[in-house]
Amino acid sequence: MTTPAPAATLPGITHHTADLNGTRLHYVSAGDSGSPILLVHGFPETWWAFHKLIPLLAASHRVIAVDLRGFGDSAIGPGNCDSQTAAEDLHQLIRHLGLGPVHLTGQDISGATVFRLAVTHPEDVLSLTAIEMGLAGFGLEALADVTRGGVWQIGVLAAPGVPEMLLAGREHEFLSQYAFPSMTAVPGSITAADIDEFTRAYSRADGFRGAAGLYGSMLREGAELKKLAEAGGLRVPVLAIGAGGGQFTFTTMSRAASGEIRSVLLDGVGHYAAQEAPQRVADALLEFTAGIDVP
Repeated sequence: MTTPAPAATLPGITHHTADLNGTRLHYVSAGDSGSPILLVHGFPETWWAFHKLIPLLAASHRVIAVDLRGFGDSAIGPGNCDSQTAAEDLHQLIRHLGLGPVHLTGQDISGATVFRLAVTHPEDVLSLTAIEMGLAGFGLEALADVTRGGVWQIGVLAAPGVPEMLLAGREHEFLSQYAFPSMTAVPGSITAADIDEFTRAYSRADGFRGAAGLYGSMLREGAELKKLAEAGGLRVPVLAIGAGGGQFTFTTMSRAASGEIRSVLLDGVGHYAAQEAPQRVADALLEFTAGIDVP
């Protein structure tokens, strides 16, 4: 069903919700022709992370950008917000909308979610584009090791109740003074209005529940993801887009995928590539999908 637009919106898109897999997902859509592209955000993001990218893709594709369970304007519960549950949510959303197969695009901590979807439901996926994305079992979990340069917030986010204890009421400060500045390389690419929109989403009750679920998954699912990769794994064409993380995304996907892998490295761009360099990301995506869509 169609819902009233949240605080942030764009010309040419529509907001919707879908009741499935025991929860309610919010998603936006744009474009009415061409092969479908499903955009899946990371942290600390929502669908709004793609607001510059969507118009560039929608000129030639049907585009869907979803708020994962526990993020943005999707329901927080009930149930888990782990990557296995999120992957099933996306599978049911694709089926609900009659979209499949899609050009699946994920970034950051949504890596395990989109990997699981592509491996367990290959009928849903034409291709996978990984933007600044890693996988547990292939090196991502090292980010939780603060003794070797890992980041402190993973432990905070994965610990039950701790995000609410430390970050509730301080969401704007966390996002504006640490989370985005620490990994952004293009000045002015993430605006005060963007920060306000992300703050709105994470300030709701249990607003970090989705992130806690995905980071909690990351700390325990490495062996399972490696087993999925070894048992047939990811066979669709893969585009690895690296930026602030250098070749980490390509290196990860080279180990986890058994099909064709292409790589694009965006020099001078930080971790939030879709917000910092939307035209360059769109160019890479459109060239990649065009080669797959040709009969």
